[in-house]
Amino acid sequence: MNIVIVTGMSGAGKSSALNVFEDLGFYCIDNMPPELLSSFAELIRNSAPKTDKICFAVDVRSRDLFSKFRESIEGLRSSGVAVTVVFIDCDDGVLINRYKETRRRHPLLDEASGNLVRAIEMERTEISGARQLADIYIDSTDVRPTEFRNRIRGLFSDANGRMMIDVISFGYMFGIPKDADLVFDVRCFDNPFYVPELRPRTGLDEEVYDFVFANKDAVEVYDRIYGLVTAMIPLCEKEGKSHFVVAFGCTGGRHRSVSFARRLSEALIKDGCDVRVEHRCLLK
Repeated sequence: MNIVIVTGMSGAGKSSALNVFEDLGFYCIDNMPPELLSSFAELIRNSAPKTDKICFAVDVRSRDLFSKFRESIEGLRSSGVAVTVVFIDCDDGVLINRYKETRRRHPLLDEASGNLVRAIEMERTEISGARQLADIYIDSTDVRPTEFRNRIRGLFSDANGRMMIDVISFGYMFGIPKDADLVFDVRCFDNPFYVPELRPRTGLDEEVYDFVFANKDAVEVYDRIYGLVTAMIPLCEKEGKSHFVVAFGCTGGRHRSVSFARRLSEALIKDGCDVRVEHRCLLK
């Protein structure tokens, strides 16, 4: 039996994730009290027809029962059930905007005396323990709905059991990706932004890519990064990680970071790795 438990901040995308899992053939249940996880898993195990893929959404709506989250996860794992905890997060400011746009009520709004900011703060405190248990962390702050769904689908639709590697480019002016395992700052290299004919282009264009790697220091640093990443991949797979995120950042996220992400992703694909590439600032 393979159980995925989706948790995280209200409004961050748990419902969207649950829809993807349902499309992938998982038996999905929303708002499952943690105390009932083991009992319900056993019920499904003994039911007919049998299913070996289950997805539970567990969050702060369970109120006091949420304090049993860690105990319930450990109980499932000790019984031999494979459990993957997915924690979906989002910046507070974006969560506030989402609630205003959808006009939905936050589950802790009454406890926070109607103050949405306070409700989000309370929730973040209450679910901090779940964040520590997460096997996969996804930050939906700057991710479009389609990209978010594709990320979930990519993580759980692959049946070969290999680790998925995400290579991301981003701009520091928009913030560092919270879901990155490794972050490399490539702002130290010559910026194509200051070359008039290159400014409107990106690292996906050969002119920009060639400009960045015409610098021998950039090539040397890249080679060292490639060596580090390829050395870590088998270690992470041995540890049982299913998802590994490498991020490159420059000022605006359009030239240097894209070039480095492109070079690494192409090399890893050539090595036979399962790779997804995401250029976050090219979507803005």
